[in-house]
Amino acid sequence: MNVIVCYKVVPEEQDISILPDRTLSLDKVEWKIGQYDLNAVEAGVQIVEKIGGKVSALSVGAKHLDNSKLIKDILSRGPQDLYLVVDNQLGEADTYQTAVSLAEAINKIGTFDLIICGEGSSDLYAQQVGPQLGELLGLPVVNAVSKIESDGNKVIVERTLESEIEVLEITLPAVLCVTTDINLPRIPTMKHILAASKKPVTKWTIAELGIEVGVKPTKIISTLAPQKAERQGIIIEGDSEEAVQKLFNYLCKEIL
Repeated sequence: MNVIVCYKVVPEEQDISILPDRTLSLDKVEWKIGQYDLNAVEAGVQIVEKIGGKVSALSVGAKHLDNSKLIKDILSRGPQDLYLVVDNQLGEADTYQTAVSLAEAINKIGTFDLIICGEGSSDLYAQQVGPQLGELLGLPVVNAVSKIESDGNKVIVERTLESEIEVLEITLPAVLCVTTDINLPRIPTMKHILAASKKPVTKWTIAELGIEVGVKPTKIISTLAPQKAERQGIIIEGDSEEAVQKLFNYLCKEIL
């Protein structure tokens, strides 16, 4: 089975700076593979380890995507090769532009049986790229997938809903969007990290894919950090009934 796992490179949360006007600065951030996408990679690798085949990793984004540390990180987690669409025009791409770029890259890669995405990205968590990708490729899409079984011709997946577990059988090819419940991503060993540098990496620009990013269908009006709340610093010591009553009175005062 040929599996393509899609992932996104996102900023390290602790490196994001909040400016005085409450806007966010990414000038000093380190970049990493999105946490939800690590589950997608692990899901693809587990399938291939069980029934055979090949796992290819795919990502689209701006120049920070073309980073030797990040490339080694993704390849050390099990994929046999990597495809990157690196173009600064994709730095602020919306979900549709991202899905279009992924779809064109997948068409250029050629043969595949299954595409796996994380349910959402670690930064925006829009949960739209996977379904849009399936629509563009004309494939069935199932999201919120918490378990995958495959015999190479079809997949049987589970979706954990609020009060039930839904089981679906899907003929391949297909697109699956997996949740963090599906697995625990492996930690690469030194052997896998060293082997990652020998795996093939193919890089394209959007021009080489024959697409134009153009005007974004969606427009971000603003992205602001929450307004900083003033803390009163009231400390109530002890666990007596009187202390509990004081706490209750303060809470009632603030709520009402």
